[in-house]
Amino acid sequence: MPEGTRRHGEPPRRPDVVELRVHGVSGAQPAVVLDRAQVRQVAGDDRGGFHRADASDDTDADGVTLEAYRWGDLPSGTVARTLAMVFLLPFMLSNVAVWMRPTDRRSAARVTVLCRLLALNLTVLYVVSVAGVALDLIAWRCLGLGRCRAPFDTMIGLDGRPVGQRLAVLALLPIAALAFLRLLGTRRSRPAGNPLWAVEPLVGRLRAIHVAAALAVLNLMLLTARRAGGATLGTTLLLAFSAAVLLACVGLLAAPGLIDRAATARTATRSARATGVAAAGLTVATLVTVARDERGWPSSAGLPGYDGIAGGTLFGQMALLVVLSGLVLWHPGRAGGRSALPSGLGAAVIAALAVGLAGALSAGLVYQTGELLGGYRGTGGPPLPYRWTLLAFFLHVVAAVLLCGAMTLLSQRRRRRAAAAIITRDFPAVPMEAVGRLRRVTKAVARARFTEWLSLLAATYAALAVIGLATSLLGGTGREPDELAWQFVGLPAGAVGMGLAGGAYLVAAVLLALLAAGVFAYRTAWFRRHVGILWDLGTFWPRAAHPFAPASYADRAVPELADRISQLAARHTGVLLCGHSHGSVLLALAVLRLPPQVRQRVALLTYGSPLDRLYARLFPAYLNEEVLREVGQRVGWRWLNLWRDTDPVGGWIFAAHRPGDPPPDPADPADRVDRRLRDPRDLLPPPGERRPPPVRGHHPGESDPDFRAAVSELAARLRGSH
Repeated sequence: MPEGTRRHGEPPRRPDVVELRVHGVSGAQPAVVLDRAQVRQVAGDDRGGFHRADASDDTDADGVTLEAYRWGDLPSGTVARTLAMVFLLPFMLSNVAVWMRPTDRRSAARVTVLCRLLALNLTVLYVVSVAGVALDLIAWRCLGLGRCRAPFDTMIGLDGRPVGQRLAVLALLPIAALAFLRLLGTRRSRPAGNPLWAVEPLVGRLRAIHVAAALAVLNLMLLTARRAGGATLGTTLLLAFSAAVLLACVGLLAAPGLIDRAATARTATRSARATGVAAAGLTVATLVTVARDERGWPSSAGLPGYDGIAGGTLFGQMALLVVLSGLVLWHPGRAGGRSALPSGLGAAVIAALAVGLAGALSAGLVYQTGELLGGYRGTGGPPLPYRWTLLAFFLHVVAAVLLCGAMTLLSQRRRRRAAAAIITRDFPAVPMEAVGRLRRVTKAVARARFTEWLSLLAATYAALAVIGLATSLLGGTGREPDELAWQFVGLPAGAVGMGLAGGAYLVAAVLLALLAAGVFAYRTAWFRRHVGILWDLGTFWPRAAHPFAPASYADRAVPELADRISQLAARHTGVLLCGHSHGSVLLALAVLRLPPQVRQRVALLTYGSPLDRLYARLFPAYLNEEVLREVGQRVGWRWLNLWRDTDPVGGWIFAAHRPGDPPPDPADPADRVDRRLRDPRDLLPPPGERRPPPVRGHHPGESDPDFRAAVSELAARLRGSH
């Protein structure tokens, strides 16, 4: 059938083009995106929908019908977002890390296993820290040794009860905390139709494994404390079975592809469920055994065996990070695009951030709760592993500040030199009255080029990893931080104490900052644009490593976009897809889902796009040059990408095309995609105006002349092809 011929039963097509705009992270309201005072919703719901201006004002000067897709409320709701930003941030980061795997299949499989084991360790650490408050601090110290200040030494009516009963009852607190995680990480509504990533069965298997491992570790803490006063056959068997469940959880994640492959999906699901049921049964048996055991308990300052389990959990994190770092940093491959980063370096960096944040929050929880209750009086402070963790966090923050400052200073001269060369080519003749303006524009370009120095992350990460590994190894010796500092460095105990206190206050500051960020992100538009970036980008990726991470909104947004594009293409001459910033990523994935008959009626306009500058570097296995070329082929290379040198986020995708660069290769259609916009348009005010043109940077600019010219060109291509 000739192209453009209407099939039997199809609705008649209107002879026009629809311009579908998709905003970036934490984007503006539809009225702002469409630049219209009155808009109406034509599809979708209140969390994500398609909007048009009033019927009398829904087209532009070129006769293109305007429509906007608003997805900004899909990542989460107001209250859920505030809570999840605090409790789920380490889990979200660990989940993002697995998507930063290298391009080599063998290395990618190994990185996936390590990231999933790290994610499991985060869940275990969460339960261990809550158990540190419930079992070690409250049940053992406050209600047993009576070290807590009044009225905490007699709270909840358990004072005077046998130790086993106190432990069994308060063990319900970490179980409730685990259920709370389960609730926060639950998808509120399933996406309609075919989701982008069919990962829900995988999430179910991961969830069962994580719950089983968390319960098994809780059992180990209770049984290890009970066996310190004498072993029995029952406690020995329960301890052995709980350890076997924990090893089974590790084995299910460590076997490459076992829980991913379709051929082993049924076996993996049954094994994960059986492990979860076994862990739950063992937990009930453990609680009953500990509560009914009337033998004497040993006398100690803290819960017997707790320090060893907490220290082993924290040391396990660093061991996994070291292995992950060695696999990534010595990998010969490179990330996609124009990056010099080792392929998969982002996985190591983001995993380290997740581990560091989780360890700091766990240590801060135990430390601050103990200070509040007064339960660490006369015992030298919280459990030793957490003291080392607080010290490591303090050293990490100090080192990170110094390294970031050094990176900024070291790169400043080269960035300014490159920026000066760019500005000189843009403005070869500068009048005297524009010299100050020229200097400010040069600084803006130099700041935007800092993104090009992502390779310095390797040096920063290596330095921070050395600090974390050193403190973990020293903490494993069982020595106090101030003791080793005095013995090997000659530092007085007060210096180490200041570091511990500084770490505790820094953790509290981070916690308050996260809470404030969640609140102000919904009360202040300016704050939402900055804080929402991390959350929106993190929740874009589905849960392939941590089941308690927030659910992916892309599972709904991308299929919803693809369906809407198909509907519009069936009724109109063509559909012009306009994506700003992260919206360009959503549209690129939507294009890959379109059927062939729809692609013939689609054109793509991206602006401020991070597809190559960030995504191809950080996610080389999923959004690389090969995938981007496929996107161009799917739309018949009806694709234009607008970018500015002052934009710190977006950039060119295939070729920069700066002044003086070689002209586009006519044999390569990808070489004609990128169009650089001079920013600002001029250094002096236009005739009749008082202010010079602003520096646009990452601003969308749908009303800019360059943007409208690109829209007109692509609309003409669509009309000419039909």
